[in-house]
Amino acid sequence: MNATPIAMTMGDPAGIGPELLLRAWLARDAIAAPFFALADPDALAELARRLTLAVPIAVVDPAEALGAFEHALPVAPLANAAGARAGQPHSDFAAATVESIERAVGYVRSGAAQAVVTNPISKKTLYEAGFAHPGHTEFLGELAKSWGGAAQPVMMIWSPLLAVVPVTIHIPLAAVPAELTRRLIVSTARIVDRDMRKRFGIARPRLALAGLNPHAGEGGAMGREEIETIAPAIAELLAGGLDVVGPLPADTMFHPAARARYDVALTMYHDQGLIPAKTLAFDDGVNVTLGLPFVRTSPDHGTAFDIAGKGLANPSSLIAATRLAARLSG
Repeated sequence: MNATPIAMTMGDPAGIGPELLLRAWLARDAIAAPFFALADPDALAELARRLTLAVPIAVVDPAEALGAFEHALPVAPLANAAGARAGQPHSDFAAATVESIERAVGYVRSGAAQAVVTNPISKKTLYEAGFAHPGHTEFLGELAKSWGGAAQPVMMIWSPLLAVVPVTIHIPLAAVPAELTRRLIVSTARIVDRDMRKRFGIARPRLALAGLNPHAGEGGAMGREEIETIAPAIAELLAGGLDVVGPLPADTMFHPAARARYDVALTMYHDQGLIPAKTLAFDDGVNVTLGLPFVRTSPDHGTAFDIAGKGLANPSSLIAATRLAARLSG
């Protein structure tokens, strides 16, 4: 196992994150990477009792996590209240969710942790408490600024079958054409190329860019974004030495023969990329944030309030996220 643990957040305490923490520790031999949780230790112990999961809880400082990990789930307690009822999200617990993320990033910066693995949050609950960021990814980008310099966080959903990056993320579909600029496409692709080389060890990443419109615009008959925005961005990337193709019709990019021709697909909006990614690998897909000075991964699913606390949560995606975090930060 690695000599430095991974910092794992609890996510929304009313969601399945707390149960996933317990089940991840039970799968520690498969993960082969030590971690500690930022959560409410009493709430985790009570949840383990109710679900009859044999998970002892050890309240620790991160420096003590390695010594405790083999025999108990190490938990660094939160200052804010995190004892929400399963399946009943409330803005009263938003501060604990945010604290968990902030402290996890801080532990990586201090060297007490090697990477951050986050459990799912509820954006609606955080918004009700005044959270100012569109989502996890954007918040992590803001936290990264404290490391020095600006950061452009880029969301990638990764699995052994498909890696996909949406160029625009958490914005309304109606806002995509205005937000989709040549500059954004170029900067996103450059970050993907850099981190695929640096973290994933791919010497020359092959990037495939989707069009925005049906049939990639059909030569301008179904929209001109491909001609006026996407194609010029691709030309700039090619001139810079990147291995890029497109714009491609999104409806033919994700069958097996097409996927074999690229390492990462860049799509123009959120669902254009995440629908195929989650269809192909819902249980073992991982959300990876590129463009940060630290490694962050997460399950590619949500809080699942409807099954929270019922013993039904599947830890496969969190296990995959933790394994990948250990690989990328190793």
